[in-house]
Amino acid sequence: MSDEAYATMSETNVKDDGTDLAYTDEHVAAYPIEYIAGIDLYNACEFHAAHDAWEERWMGEVGPQEKLFLQAMIQSAVAFHHLDIGRPGAARRMHEMAKEKFARLGKPVFMSLDLEDYQAQLEQALSWLSSGPDPREIVQPEIKPPKIKLLAEITNFD
Repeated sequence: MSDEAYATMSETNVKDDGTDLAYTDEHVAAYPIEYIAGIDLYNACEFHAAHDAWEERWMGEVGPQEKLFLQAMIQSAVAFHHLDIGRPGAARRMHEMAKEKFARLGKPVFMSLDLEDYQAQLEQALSWLSSGPDPREIVQPEIKPPKIKLLAEITNFD
């Protein structure tokens, strides 16, 4: 990612009042830039672009836990992308796949993301997809996608 793209990304991470950052400079130094960029894009509801950022990292040489984590994050972003383009069945499938990956990872926190909180937000936003046999027959309620905010502590990853 270019320095110019990073500068733009960092500017979008600050609210007008300068508070409620999704991450700190310490996170930027500790974690891959694709992960940080994906957070910004996800929080801006640019779900397909977040998928692209995380997938760039996922396709490279990463450890097995990071690969599983990134795949779950990618699938959760893609679930919202599918809703954006009117494909609730595909969204349900991606949500279920993401839940399975998070369960296999089996960690409450990974790369400073509180996975228990994130998954609770994800479930609150997408549980309606499983409320009937065919999500195409369910009227989509107004949903609030999770907002990613990293915990202060930098956590190790493989």
